[in-house]
Amino acid sequence: MRLLLINPNTTEAMTDQLTEVARRVAGPSVDIVPVTASRGVPYIASRAEAQIAGVEVLEIIAEHGKGTDAAIIAAFGDPGIIAARELFDMPVVGMAEAALVTAALMGERFGVVTFSPLLARWYVESVAVTGLTDRFTGVRCPKTPPSEVGNVMHDMRDDLLALTNQATEEDGADVVILGGAPLAGLAPLLAEASPGLLVDPISAATAQAIALSRLGTSYAHRTTRPAPKPSKGLGPALAAIIAGETS
Repeated sequence: MRLLLINPNTTEAMTDQLTEVARRVAGPSVDIVPVTASRGVPYIASRAEAQIAGVEVLEIIAEHGKGTDAAIIAAFGDPGIIAARELFDMPVVGMAEAALVTAALMGERFGVVTFSPLLARWYVESVAVTGLTDRFTGVRCPKTPPSEVGNVMHDMRDDLLALTNQATEEDGADVVILGGAPLAGLAPLLAEASPGLLVDPISAATAQAIALSRLGTSYAHRTTRPAPKPSKGLGPALAAIIAGETS
């Protein structure tokens, strides 16, 4: 089995971190194929940036998806996921959606902890898209954003643990999601010190991509496929798919 792991952020070090966690979850029998966005921003933190990243996600799947069994969008806001599911004949798993659905399977109520207040409103919207708002206890985050995110998992570890405890003890969350690609791999490091259950989004996305691939679902008669049409300015692989030549 081969999984395409797409980092819609342009930071290679972030891709390496995400890939390391995904490979640990997938095991040696699954080949993780990482690709980093070549256009966009170092770290997506707004809806505008996510819109830009969504196009890059489609280009990457079109160019690198052949021969893979599923694609993982490794950014917590899942940029481009709905469009990707319209176009491509494979499971497409988003890191946010996978984490939220996994949390819902693990407990009655769940919350999100992240490292920047700039992400909070967007993460609330991500929950609403899944239809799980009634089970959501809210987002906990610092009052001010970090100056840089490269080492935020280690620099803010104590603060993030405190926020995780607040989400559990004060908000009533049974499960806490550690949201944001820079926090990939943090959940197991905090698990012993946290009173609740923790979810690592890229781990959840990897596990769900494997599960969906193994279901062997046929995409031959899906109803969401767009009508073929010509396009301008797109990469040749994506343009071919838009034109209905391949999927």
